[in-house]
Parts: sequence; structure tokens; C-alpha cells
Amino acid sequence: MSPSDGLADLAPRTSDRTSWADDFAAVVLDNLSRRYPYDAHHETRGDGDRALPIELHPAFHTSYDWHSCVHMHWLGARLLAFGVEHEFAARLETLISANLSAENLRDEAEYLAAHTSYERPYGWAWAMRLAAELATSPVAALRTLAPGMAPVVSTIEELTTAWMGNVAEPVRHGVHSNSAFGLAMIIDSARALRLTELETSCTRAARSWYLEDRDWPADWERSGQDFLSPGLAEADLMRLVLPAADFAPWCTGFLGGARPESPMFTPAAVVDENDSHQVHLFGLNLYRAGASTRIAEVLLAVPGAPAELGRRLLANVPPLLAAGLTASVSDEYYSTHWLATFAWDAMESIEGAPEPAGTT
Repeated sequence: MSPSDGLADLAPRTSDRTSWADDFAAVVLDNLSRRYPYDAHHETRGDGDRALPIELHPAFHTSYDWHSCVHMHWLGARLLAFGVEHEFAARLETLISANLSAENLRDEAEYLAAHTSYERPYGWAWAMRLAAELATSPVAALRTLAPGMAPVVSTIEELTTAWMGNVAEPVRHGVHSNSAFGLAMIIDSARALRLTELETSCTRAARSWYLEDRDWPADWERSGQDFLSPGLAEADLMRLVLPAADFAPWCTGFLGGARPESPMFTPAAVVDENDSHQVHLFGLNLYRAGASTRIAEVLLAVPGAPAELGRRLLANVPPLLAAGLTASVSDEYYSTHWLATFAWDAMESIEGAPEPAGTT
């Protein structure tokens, strides 16, 4: 059985990317066109410091907040590379090109440099991922935007290096401040952008913060407004940092003691879809589906490694994905300003995963 076999039961359509791409493109277009509501998170420094979001963030002033706007641009770029209906593609390319002008991105870099903890590390990580996507995109119009991201990338590299050098312990919450999620995305992006020093620094920090961790308390997950699994985020990071032969025993020691019925592995229920914090749990379901697949892929590929944990992770992927997909294209903006990015990311992981050895 492949990881995606159990997903065919999803109604009213399958969960493959092709069947969702155009709907996600519509979500991105709505987000990149909608200026309000916007949650600014701006540190006001005086009576005259009352600029509008579009003045503070000329590139990323939509999609409810800065980081969501960044990863909606990432999703738009991914959808253009994947292939969506022509009208969607033309509008996406126009909006993304207009927002990501070199001038706008210089302003964003200056803002980040002046507000050194702004969006740390979640927004930084998504901005790096956007830069990597533009630089490696098969879409020529997107590649032409990549040089404009250079000031943002350079600023985030400096901020990330300084942050890691001045922090004794990581943040393990299941929300934006989670250190492992941010580091994993920055490492992936640094590799794509060939930023060797940044990759080395992030790898060193990950080893320092997490290498000795054992026996993650899976039953303590989840909090009522998490959209990340702290345990899976840490394992997903160490998957990138350690050789596969070293990762398998580390991961078994870290997650192997978790009960199969632990809340960490089961879908979270959202009671009130109008609660902007509670809908984070939709994203948690999607994140767990993607991270579980990526972790299991490594575990099941290592000869001689115990396969039980990998199979357990994969067994929970179909219900986790199903529990978050519909909300990503709902009428509730608290969900649709961000969930589609997590859905697409999970789908990419699932559809690219190999068949686990020893299963039928």
C-alpha cells in the first residue's frame, strides 16, 4: 500500500493535487487581492508611527498578516509551476510580479533589518522558502523575480545567524515561534540557494538543541490552538540534519515510545470554525500528514531499521489529511488565508513518497 492509497475515500473528490490545484489558485488570488482585514503586528514607536499595512509592507500587505501573505506567494508560485487553468495562471503571474518588485522587496528587507525579531522564525522561514522557489522555478517569469529577493535573503541570513548564536534553548510551542519548524525550512531553502554557511550554522544549532532529546511526551500533544506538532517538527528537522543511518535510531528513541492511539497521531476536531485560534487545528492535521510522511519515508528506507514507527506514522496520514483539506477552501477567511499552503505541502510529501517496504 502506498501512502496515498487510503486517500481515495475522500469525498467529494480525490486528494491528489490535480483535483485541488485550481481551487487553491482561486484561494491564492483572493488572498493576494484582499487588503483587509490585516493583522499588522507592528511595534509602534511614536505618535506618528501609524502607517497602513501597504506602506509598511508593499510586497506582503495582504492575506491577513505578513507571514500568510509570504506563503500565499509561495503557493502561487508552486501552482504556476505545477500548472493551473490558464486564466488563473495569468492572474497569478501578474499579481506576484507586481507585488514582488525589486523596490518593494528592498523595503521589506529594510523593515526586517529595523525590527530584528519581527516574524522570527516562522515568517523568515517562509520568506526563504519563497526565495528558493523563485530561484529554482521552471517558470521563467518567476525566475526573473529571484534577484529582487536578494536583500530579503541577505537580511534574514544575518538575523537567523544572530538569533541562533544568542539562544540557549529552542522554542517548542506548536505555533509560529517553534524553532524546529523554522530551522527545517531555512535549511531546505539554504540548500536550494547554495547558502552553505547558513546551512552549516542552522545544522549546528539543530544538533545543539535537539540531538540529545529522547522519549518525546506524545500524549501531551496537543494544545487547543497548535498548528504544528512540536514532536514531529523536531523529528522533521533532524531528518534533514542527520544521516539516515543515524536518524533512524535517533527517531526511534525520540518517538518510538509513543502509543499508537496517542493524540499526537489522531485528527484534532474543530468545534467552532469561526474561532481564529481553534482553526489552527485544521493546519495541525495537515502538517502532521506531511511531516509523518517525510519522516516515515526515511525510516522505511534504512536497511535493518525498525519499521514499526514508520508504518504507524503512515497509517495515520489519510485521516489527518482528510481532516484539514475541506477547510482550506471554505468560506471562512480565518482558515483560507493560510491553510491551502499546508494542504499543498502535505500533498507534495504524500504523492512523492515511496511505497513502504513490507506492507501490502
